[in-house]
Amino acid sequence: MSQQTITPQDIFNSLPKRFKAHKASNYEAVLHFDFTDKKSGESLQYTVSVQNGQCNVETGLIGTPQCVVKTSPQTYVDLELGKANPMMALTMGKLKVSNIGAMMEFTKLFERFSPEALQAGETAQPAELKGTASRKPANGPLQGLRVLDLTRLLPGPLATMMMADMGAEVIKIESPTFYDYTRDFPPHIGGESAGYLAFNRSKRSLLLDYATPQGKEVMTKLIQTADIFIEQFRPGVMAKMGLDFASVKAINPKIIYVSVTGYGQTGPYAQLAGHDLNYISYAGLLSGNQNEAPQVPLVQIADIAGGSYMAVIACLSAVYARQRTGEGQFVDVSMMDGVMPLSVNPFSLHTATQQPQPRDEAFLSGGLVNYGIYPTQDGKYMALGTLEEKFWAKFCDVVGKPEWKGRILAPDKATLAQYKAELTELFRSRDAAYWTALGIEHDVMLNPVYDTAQVEHDPHVKARQMVVEMEHPTAGKLKTIGVPLKFSATQAQPAWTPPLMGEDTLAILREAGLTDEQIQALATQKVVQFGK
Repeated sequence: MSQQTITPQDIFNSLPKRFKAHKASNYEAVLHFDFTDKKSGESLQYTVSVQNGQCNVETGLIGTPQCVVKTSPQTYVDLELGKANPMMALTMGKLKVSNIGAMMEFTKLFERFSPEALQAGETAQPAELKGTASRKPANGPLQGLRVLDLTRLLPGPLATMMMADMGAEVIKIESPTFYDYTRDFPPHIGGESAGYLAFNRSKRSLLLDYATPQGKEVMTKLIQTADIFIEQFRPGVMAKMGLDFASVKAINPKIIYVSVTGYGQTGPYAQLAGHDLNYISYAGLLSGNQNEAPQVPLVQIADIAGGSYMAVIACLSAVYARQRTGEGQFVDVSMMDGVMPLSVNPFSLHTATQQPQPRDEAFLSGGLVNYGIYPTQDGKYMALGTLEEKFWAKFCDVVGKPEWKGRILAPDKATLAQYKAELTELFRSRDAAYWTALGIEHDVMLNPVYDTAQVEHDPHVKARQMVVEMEHPTAGKLKTIGVPLKFSATQAQPAWTPPLMGEDTLAILREAGLTDEQIQALATQKVVQFGK
């Protein structure tokens, strides 16, 4: 059965087969699914009830629901197949959910829908034990470190990918019913999410339901051999699963346990949900101009600078400490805390002057004529970074404006505006190619402002191998950002493309000492799953 012929009826027929009864011992709910195609008038209605550890599916809307889901039949199919993003569908009004909390609890009770399994009829016994041969990174300074990675989305996965590129053995552990939902985010390349592909290379993939007693036994074996355990759940979630720091440390006293959250483990915001925009807003990084509203940044500053980079620092700092003390420890990584150092300059100026620091008045964010961004004749932009007087003077000579050399510090706002207007007029007299060549020829800190599509073609980016191309088994030729650190003796490089879900399950379980009979039993119970 191809994805094109999957219908809502197929998906609902599969629900009892995908039901995780052991997760629903104390759960009861009724959900209504109401699908209407406004163009064709097609209307489908289903009721799903869970009671006494059983799942029942009926046609029509029956009983009083805890949650009502409304969308079109095609949107629902796309969501189940991972071809549509649930958050985007909600935001755009294509999907309406009356009780999102109830829907999330309901979703946890089911394995992910698989068209292939549906076509095969889902036999009770796995047809074969399959997975890749055992693979470990062979390059980089972190060889020998074993990392158990339970993180999802961007901050944690990017951090662990950087460590994997540097030689650490990173095992990405996902539950079959609670996997990294970055995999569902469009666009998709060869069935894999572009987002997932961007920050999960060089890792091994294990599909393990670690919430089950059998899954916890496997997790215990892995923890015993690990150096680092990193997770990204809200404070308290891991304790409910018996995988908090105290529990993990009891298994392996030398474990380094890193927790990445938005606001940290303590403080009044600790239990609040948040995203990048929230953290950088609190950290003061979105301060606007006096006459201009703050703008949403293009990149995820808190996720990467406050989460990914800080998580790598946390892991490696704790490893160094363990070498001296012989003990592991817990490291609390807060993304809001992590981006606070980015505001060190404006904050220091504020504390010194007790004055606000509007973006257009600070020296490094608009308060200097010789340090800014200017438009060109062809509608592009140039970045002028002549902060030091000698570079500004050289620039003035090169462009034939020696009389501008004394303009670094404008006496007032009006004069600064005049200086900027004259420099803007100069830049608009030529195209970006002219100014780019001028900047390189005379070394006057002048370069083009690239958009994302231009970066990979830059000769310096190519020379530094900061965009790499690899062959993925389903996505084909895959371009991703390269390894930013260059080591002379222990070269770091991508080990392999992002793993398919569960691709390394069999190899990891065998390495943990499980026999094929034990693995087969776990697979039959759907505690573990293998890659396709």
